[in-house]
Amino acid sequence: MKPVTWGVLSVSKHYTQRVHPAICGSAAIEVRAIASRSFARAQEAASRLNIEKAYDRYEDILSDINIEAVYIPLPNNLHTEWIKASADAGKHILCEKPLAMSAHEAEDAVRYAESRGVKIMEAFMYRFHPQWQKAKDIIACGELGEVHSITIQYAYTNRDPKNIRNIPEAGGGAIMDIGCYAVSAIRFLLGAEPGRVLSLIHRDPEFKTDILSSAILDYGKARAVFTVSTTSWPGQKVEIRGTEGEISFRLPYNAFADVPAQLDITTRMGARTVSFPPVNQYTLMFEAFCDAIRNYKPVPTPPQDAVRNMKVIDALFRSEVSGAWETP
Repeated sequence: MKPVTWGVLSVSKHYTQRVHPAICGSAAIEVRAIASRSFARAQEAASRLNIEKAYDRYEDILSDINIEAVYIPLPNNLHTEWIKASADAGKHILCEKPLAMSAHEAEDAVRYAESRGVKIMEAFMYRFHPQWQKAKDIIACGELGEVHSITIQYAYTNRDPKNIRNIPEAGGGAIMDIGCYAVSAIRFLLGAEPGRVLSLIHRDPEFKTDILSSAILDYGKARAVFTVSTTSWPGQKVEIRGTEGEISFRLPYNAFADVPAQLDITTRMGARTVSFPPVNQYTLMFEAFCDAIRNYKPVPTPPQDAVRNMKVIDALFRSEVSGAWETP
């Protein structure tokens, strides 16, 4: 397959430290250009990462006729603007999560991109790791019986006032940054949307972002509960419990690319650990997106999934204000 040519809108630490090392060796991917508001920063990144072109305007990537697709790791509040600009330029779009600041914005961005005939997908890389597909398959085949609960914890510590994760106007806060993973994972595993949600949110008195947030997602016979924090001891856990067994992820979201991932599974038949050969979930995500482009297929994660995820997040923020259950 001829490699898809890419441009990157922003010299973000996430891209340079996690994404680029994962995709630079793939035969399906060719990163041609990177842009920053600072030309010196773009030049330094291009030189260090062995990228052909550096631009000091995102618009220059969009006007580059040799670029087929763009990756958008910009702050959340800039996603919709650059999704639309990229779509106008005829570029396929892989955008970091969450896709927009609200479900309304996400719906608008998706419709706009689709009206321009380009592919768009939200970059939830964890879904491409085989450990998640295995967990979903185990649920689907009934090995856990009827799923009753999913429990998720995800936390880190970040007190930098200049960091976008601590700036509400940029879409910062625990729910938008990592709670979106919890909501996405619950919906992915259960293959359904919650009927109602309830949240308990604590905001930082200085930053005004949510720094400790908990939620209940009601699925009728099943409950999902998560707690996310930007001021707690770093860690992540996902546990699924049914009438006939349970699954626990060792490292659910940030699985290492150079060691096996593992699921601990306990059922009436006994306990076992399932190991998966080392893979890079970012590589798998980008290659799947490239395959959709080259072979004229739908993207593996439908763009409407991003809209549905934001509907749940919007409802959680409404619940913060109302103190009551809210319907996504």
